[in-house]
Amino acid sequence: MLPQTEQTQTEDRRQIELLPSNHAGVGKRPRKSWLVLTIALVAVATLLVSGIRSRVKARISLNRETSQAALPAVSVVSPKQTAAADEIILPGNVQPFITSPIYARTNGYLKKWYFDIGAHVKKGQLLAVIQTPEVDQQLQQARSNLLTAQANLELAAITKTRYQGLLKSNAVSQQDADNAVGTYNATKSIVEADKAAVEQYTALVSFEKIYAPFDGVITARNTDIGDLINSGSGTGVKTDLFHIVQPGKLRVYVNVPEEYSQGIKVGMTADLSLAEFPGRRFQGTLVRTADDINMTTRTLLIEIDVDNPTGTLLTGSYAEVHLKIPMQKSTLLLPVNTLIFRSQGLHVGIVKDGKVVLTAVTAGHDFGNEIEIVAGLKPDDQIIINPPDSIVHGQQVQIVQATLPGDTK
Repeated sequence: MLPQTEQTQTEDRRQIELLPSNHAGVGKRPRKSWLVLTIALVAVATLLVSGIRSRVKARISLNRETSQAALPAVSVVSPKQTAAADEIILPGNVQPFITSPIYARTNGYLKKWYFDIGAHVKKGQLLAVIQTPEVDQQLQQARSNLLTAQANLELAAITKTRYQGLLKSNAVSQQDADNAVGTYNATKSIVEADKAAVEQYTALVSFEKIYAPFDGVITARNTDIGDLINSGSGTGVKTDLFHIVQPGKLRVYVNVPEEYSQGIKVGMTADLSLAEFPGRRFQGTLVRTADDINMTTRTLLIEIDVDNPTGTLLTGSYAEVHLKIPMQKSTLLLPVNTLIFRSQGLHVGIVKDGKVVLTAVTAGHDFGNEIEIVAGLKPDDQIIINPPDSIVHGQQVQIVQATLPGDTK
């Protein structure tokens, strides 16, 4: 065993050796605590900043959506550009190529008729016979007058010859010879007048028979057996016995508005559509124009001829005439529900950069659901459909639906 003093010194030395290591441990603990605290603070700050930032973004997005939702929503459409040749549809009246009312040329009573409505007749066929007893009597009287005048003429010729022979031997005076010659000349004139009267009444008697003036169809018979007939040349009420038409070729008369008159040319084709022939068209040719604008209707009258050899088309029908008229310049078409009527004139609302631009336009032809715009628009303009009455220039809007040319509805 060590002495007490040495033990005491040895223990004191151990305590002294252990003392620095304990002091080092005490110094490291606060440094680690600060590091953890710093990391925790940074993490909390990061979370706070991230949360605040997300809330700011959400609020900005909400404000943007709220502002966007507050803007008026509009639908737009772009104008359609018309083709180089514009087809217009106009009303037309279908008429026969030749039509004629048939009148009597002499007075009398209808004895007999041979054809009724719908009958197809040939030129020169007998249609009806009229009884004219007065004309027959006048013809007989004229013939009798002619025979009397011819007998007187023969006697006057003999007398003239005899007196001229006696004058050579001075058996009669010159006065008697001249009287004989004058009587002969006067009687000869009476004969010529009576011949003309006979020819006149003969012609009137020939008018007792009514003939078809051309190949056609009887469309009206306005008299019957026993009816009193007044001649067409008289001053009384005229009676057209028949009405005959030639339907093998038809004339269609159309009034073209003045704005399309410059595109009308003789020789251009036209199509006819009729309600009784749905989905079918009949082709015709423009043969002539009036070359004159009617001052009352401001239209140009044109005639279109249509072949109708089988009589499919009926005269007097109403037809829609389709004409393709070359346009001098292309125009734009808009739905009629895009128009804005203001005291300053006709306008449309165009959306540019999210704002409304009220633009004045010039309208052309009205096609019903669409209207032609000849000035004031561009093909790429976005036009507001069904604009509200309260819309103003410069107002901000949002487009919810856009219809482009060619889109199907």
